Amino acid sequence: MVPLKEEMKTSNSGNTRIAEMTKNVDEVKSILVSQPKPQGRKSPYFLLAEKYRLKIDFRPFIQVEPVSLKDFRQQKISILEHTAVIFTSRNAVDHYFDICKQLKMEMPADMKYFCISEQTANYLQKYIVIRKRKIFTGSRTAMDLIEILKKHKNEKYIFPCSNIRKNDIPNFLEENGYQHSEAVIYKTVASDLSDLADVNYDIIAFYSPSGINSLFVNFPDFRQNKTRIAAFGPSTAKAVRDAKLNLDIEAPLPNAPSMTGALELYIKKANKI
Repeated sequence: MVPLKEEMKTSNSGNTRIAEMTKNVDEVKSILVSQPKPQGRKSPYFLLAEKYRLKIDFRPFIQVEPVSLKDFRQQKISILEHTAVIFTSRNAVDHYFDICKQLKMEMPADMKYFCISEQTANYLQKYIVIRKRKIFTGSRTAMDLIEILKKHKNEKYIFPCSNIRKNDIPNFLEENGYQHSEAVIYKTVASDLSDLADVNYDIIAFYSPSGINSLFVNFPDFRQNKTRIAAFGPSTAKAVRDAKLNLDIEAPLPNAPSMTGALELYIKKANKI
């Protein structure tokens, strides 16, 4: 294949690391972001492209597919035997209610909903009249939601999720003896990237370990060569290293909490701006 192109505590340490990473490197002219193209024109990626005259393309490396009704039934989970649902994403909401529709099932009025964030809770109105339901909302993280779950131990929970999911909530439920069922209702799979085989980018930006997996599913013989790899978050960074790739840009940094911020620091040094 033709290739695609310890925690830091101070701003100074972040700058030092960027300087080390950009010694004797080529100028950055193109970036591939392994996510869907942002809506509107206010994305920091668009500002970055304009400011430094970069070519920035967007391409999701992973995609979500529903589990078939047959496969769901093989899990032998009766939704109506549960008294509460845990939602950690909009994807979970969409696919959960889609399964219910296929089963010709309506949610009982007394079903309780535990949502990881206000945005996820508000998204429920696509399917239910939320003012008539008992909805409990976390601030943003799994740990926030777990603190709420601790106050409702007597519920029987159903946790709709993907075949690839974080362990926080399932482990908490299991370790603390909660009645619960984990229902795999959608799958996260590698996108078809075959059309990128002969395309080179100076930087590829990854946001999840699944993105790294997709890279090698599509291109088993991938060689990094001069392509720089950017990773957001510790689990993605670990996936890069586990794949024996060089991690050139790691976000967040103390002085750059976003991926675009870390990229900008790198570009300034690499392009000698």
